[in-house]
Amino acid sequence: MMAKLGCALALASLSSLIKANAETEADLFKEVNAMQLALADQKKMLETNTLNMDSFDKSRRLQSTYVTKSAFDTAVTPLLEKYYSFTGALDSAWLCLCGALVMFMHAGFAMLETGSCRAKNASNVLMKNLVNVCVGTLGWWAFGWAFAYGDEAKSAGGNGFIGASGFFGWDFYTRDGSTGAITPVASCDVEGCQSKMLSWFFQWAFCTAGATIVSGGVAERVKSPTYAAYAFFMTSFIYPVIVAWTWGYGWISTIFDSVGFMDFAGSGIVHLTGGVSALAGTVVLGPRKGRFERPDEFEAHNLPLVVLGTFCLWFGWYGFNPGSTLGMRSGSTGAMAAQVAMNTTISAATGGLCVFLFRAFITGKYDVGGLCNGILAGLVSITAGCGSMECGSACFTGFMGALVYQGASMLLQKLHIDDPVDASPVHGFCGIWGVLAASLFDWGAGMNHYHGWNGFDCMTDDANVCRQNIGGTGVAANIILILMVIVWAGSFSFLAFFILKKTGLLRIDEETESTGLDIKHHSSPKAYQMASSTGGVAASEHSPAKAYGPV
Repeated sequence: MMAKLGCALALASLSSLIKANAETEADLFKEVNAMQLALADQKKMLETNTLNMDSFDKSRRLQSTYVTKSAFDTAVTPLLEKYYSFTGALDSAWLCLCGALVMFMHAGFAMLETGSCRAKNASNVLMKNLVNVCVGTLGWWAFGWAFAYGDEAKSAGGNGFIGASGFFGWDFYTRDGSTGAITPVASCDVEGCQSKMLSWFFQWAFCTAGATIVSGGVAERVKSPTYAAYAFFMTSFIYPVIVAWTWGYGWISTIFDSVGFMDFAGSGIVHLTGGVSALAGTVVLGPRKGRFERPDEFEAHNLPLVVLGTFCLWFGWYGFNPGSTLGMRSGSTGAMAAQVAMNTTISAATGGLCVFLFRAFITGKYDVGGLCNGILAGLVSITAGCGSMECGSACFTGFMGALVYQGASMLLQKLHIDDPVDASPVHGFCGIWGVLAASLFDWGAGMNHYHGWNGFDCMTDDANVCRQNIGGTGVAANIILILMVIVWAGSFSFLAFFILKKTGLLRIDEETESTGLDIKHHSSPKAYQMASSTGGVAASEHSPAKAYGPV
């Protein structure tokens, strides 16, 4: 009995042991399976990473070694088209805005000239300024653009003197013969494209502004139809040829081993052209009757208009000078426009204060008209060098421009040359100084390096190294520009006015000059009714003593 019981217990123990071992083996098997699964996952991850690395390596080899030009062009061309479209839109917006600002300067010229002359000629002066813009526009469209910017004017591949293509806007677009679709013709570089219409508009504003300068010099005694004919001649031939030599990439732009001239926005090309032409006109016409015998009768009749005109011109100058970057497609171009705007502002303020204080010291009275012309003298003086000099040089340029203007104005009066608005001292003489200042104060290192049209960088040679000892060359090129503008614009303007004088078509008769152009030739005999006043501070401390002067 006991033996059976012992045997049963042994069998039970053996069964329990076998069962426990079985459970342990099952757990071990599960753990092994789990580890095998984890190992398989790690293997798959490693294989995936290996494939990714191989793909990355192959893509790098493809880009640097095996990509074809056609495949590259196919991928890049759409991106470039988007970039060109964007930069073209920026340039168009910028130049349309700046061109409109320059056009607004005509309002300033009209107000300034009207206020500076006598009230009996106010309507005629206003009409003359309006006609100047209208006639000048047709002259620029018909012939001016073609002479200035026709491909023939370029030194590279052309005659370097005058263009001969683009009359009446002929080649400004192409037309599909079958569909009639029109595609604007554009000039392109590595940074984008601009349509010819955009350039035409911006340069038109400059052209008509230059012609308007002459209007002030011949005011109150020139026949209106005659002046309109001269304005057409000025905008269609005299001014465009000068532009062809310079901004049109003609011969002056490439003289002296392509150092060329530097006139960023037109102290010489625009203002000197207008100023020397105005001087020629006023010399041929002669002074207004009684101008130097009864000078008090010829004071500005409306100083508020003079001041308003000055502010309009100053405001418009921010299209004239900063707009001459000719685009707004990059940060560096924006920085240049800002530099130009700052220099323009500093020079204008300096010039105005200098003339104002000088006349106050000499006469003991405040001269508002002198302050206005001093501001304009500073603006004209900085126009050539506003994009190539530091702000300290801009301040000195404005200071010297004020002295140049004051000296020229006094010289003309001493010589009995009658310029009603001081157009030739402001635009002509200060234009000369501005062109010289642009080369003398170029922000290159001394006279060794020269920046010129390169903006913030020096002019470089073929090896991209700064050219040496060309500062004096830049000065010489600008002197040639000055001389050529004086010879060309002065000679043709003098000749045109002289021929008109000899044919009796230039000057109004004595009766009309005495009575006033408004009464004799305008449907409204007076531009406005104006009562004058002589009370208060104006009579004791200001020169002239009245804000509203003689009729």
